[in-house]
Amino acid sequence: MYQYHTLNNGIRIIFRHNDSIVTHAGVYINVGSRHELPSEEGIAHFIEHSMFKGTEHRRSYHIRNRIDGVGGELDAFTTKEETCVYASALTEHLERCLELFADILFHSTFPAHEIEKEKDVVIEEINLYRDSPSELIFDEFEELYFGNHPLAHNILGNKKNVRRFTPEMLKAFMTAHYTPDRMVISVVGNVDFKRLIHLCEKHFEFASPSLPAPVSDISPLPQPQVTSTANVFNVTRHKHTHQVHLLAGGPAPTLFDNDKTAFTFLNNIIGGPAMNSRLNVAVREREGFCYSIESQYVPFTDSGLFYIYAGVDSDAADRSTELILNELRHLREQPLSPQHLKAAQTQLIGQMAITNDSSLNEMQSIGKACLNYGRADTLEEMERDILAITPADLQEAAQRYLQEDNLSILYYK
Repeated sequence: MYQYHTLNNGIRIIFRHNDSIVTHAGVYINVGSRHELPSEEGIAHFIEHSMFKGTEHRRSYHIRNRIDGVGGELDAFTTKEETCVYASALTEHLERCLELFADILFHSTFPAHEIEKEKDVVIEEINLYRDSPSELIFDEFEELYFGNHPLAHNILGNKKNVRRFTPEMLKAFMTAHYTPDRMVISVVGNVDFKRLIHLCEKHFEFASPSLPAPVSDISPLPQPQVTSTANVFNVTRHKHTHQVHLLAGGPAPTLFDNDKTAFTFLNNIIGGPAMNSRLNVAVREREGFCYSIESQYVPFTDSGLFYIYAGVDSDAADRSTELILNELRHLREQPLSPQHLKAAQTQLIGQMAITNDSSLNEMQSIGKACLNYGRADTLEEMERDILAITPADLQEAAQRYLQEDNLSILYYK
């Protein structure tokens, strides 16, 4: 189903053909906020903004108009471990997208006057984020949880750092990190694979096959030390909000752990998007304590984090916490019945099919998978893995990761 190719300079390509008139393409780069030094905090995100501000061949206006002018959409995002630049456009404009990706990733000039304006934009983004307790609580939780590790700091960085970024700092960071060996080109659309390879060679193979391509010389990142119960905390911040924001979380499998699939399944049962998740039924439907409650599982290359978030009435905070802990205890102590397991498997498989029915979602999903694993599972392979999970697998994952002694809690009141 998926086709693969590696360019001479090490850039990998993953592709799936469909019959749509729209093609979705993106470049995933293995660099995010955890790759920053303390003096650089926020630079990966700032580069994501600033790479659209000028190249050796284009000014800011021409970059914006290159895709927007043909009715397409151009965007980018930064996470703790990745940066992605992507576009959606009519298939006839695929080359336009790929050529622009190569231009901004390898030829950005970061004009000083544009950079100064973008600093104000990013600072306002930081202000907006700090005004939203339902967003801010996740960042503070990670700061408390990861301590001095680079995974702790906010992707947006801080105002002091943002104000001191210079074009030279941005170029140096890109030179060190944005290397072909850390890139994956992901495409889903109605294009011949041989033509896609030709276009990628044309625009991305800037290094001669006879010469070594640039590779990252960055040292391996330190692994976070968060497995001890000494890291557990229970903290209350007085924010004078209308409701109590509650975030409970703890360790979870890494991207490469064998129980990652079982824990993904377990997370969906606990607080996935469906209205029949354990937490939604226990806290919202039965008690009416909240509007929304959810759980999230975020795997990193060498760590993992599990969250439960809820915004509840101040009088219901303690009872809501109790109900959350009860649901986790039930999953540790009581294996799912065969009927409940089958229903949960059917639900998760359906959710994945709906997600993958969006070609944009699929392009992003397979790009990240190829970046981390060198390949992407098909929907059929994911279904096979889910159907192979047993009640014992889920209970074992719950007992390993959902022990109450391992959970930290942060309240905004």
